[in-house]
Amino acid sequence: MSDDERRTKYDIYADVIDIIARKNLCSLTRISYGANMPVDRTKKILAFLVSHGFVNEVNVDDSKKYRATKWGLEFLETFKRMRKFFAALEE
Repeated sequence: MSDDERRTKYDIYADVIDIIARKNLCSLTRISYGANMPVDRTKKILAFLVSHGFVNEVNVDDSKKYRATKWGLEFLETFKRMRKFFAALEE
């Protein structure tokens, strides 16, 4: 994706799930930094992903952490395949 293109909400969902999947268990701050989004926006995205079963919220030592679900990982893989497919069409 070039610098002048804005990310779609699906790009953002995939980025967030990818960040969580790479670390297995991730804090809000790490996700926010990794996705290059403010914390308040990251919270809204995570609330959506949790409510739709893409991510689980886990309590660890009095803090919230996030873990990608099987459904979230399936979305991520499918989204990556679709992104490659559409990129090939644009060539």
